[in-house]
Amino acid sequence: MPKPESFPIEKIFVPTKQKKAIKPETVAEIAESILEIGQQAPISVRPDGDRLVLVEGLHRLEACKALGETTILGVLVPAELAQHRPQLADRPEVEAERIKMARLKQLRLEKEAAEASSAAAQRVIATQAPRTGPTNGLRDAPKVSAGRIAKSKPKSLSDWITQQKGSGGRY
Repeated sequence: MPKPESFPIEKIFVPTKQKKAIKPETVAEIAESILEIGQQAPISVRPDGDRLVLVEGLHRLEACKALGETTILGVLVPAELAQHRPQLADRPEVEAERIKMARLKQLRLEKEAAEASSAAAQRVIATQAPRTGPTNGLRDAPKVSAGRIAKSKPKSLSDWITQQKGSGGRY
């Protein structure tokens, strides 16, 4: 296998047939992975005059473009080999990449859920602080004006009907 090298993204041509296969969610997942751990798998390109034609790695290329990169790691394959490559979906390294990306997505989702849970727990703790002020049955909130009552959420069907009549609405 040839050694990976850096290629300018602007010189890489993506065939129209491949462009139709772009999945934005896959591009986003790969972009996150590249931000966290860098590009792990090089793309494959073949020479075609003064440009390079993408053979494999469409989503990695699009992820690097989305991140604002100007170069990408890739390997140069002869045109003859590019024609006889097995279908992308049949290659074991593609399946391994999919599994890795799914695992990274799951870890990211678990981390976000843990952070959200921690933030919610902090909010609950903050709202359970001891109350200050009178607790002898006096209302803590000032009286609400009639205009605010009309905009509040009704607690029963009769409240809702009353609100609708007062606002000229139909029920």
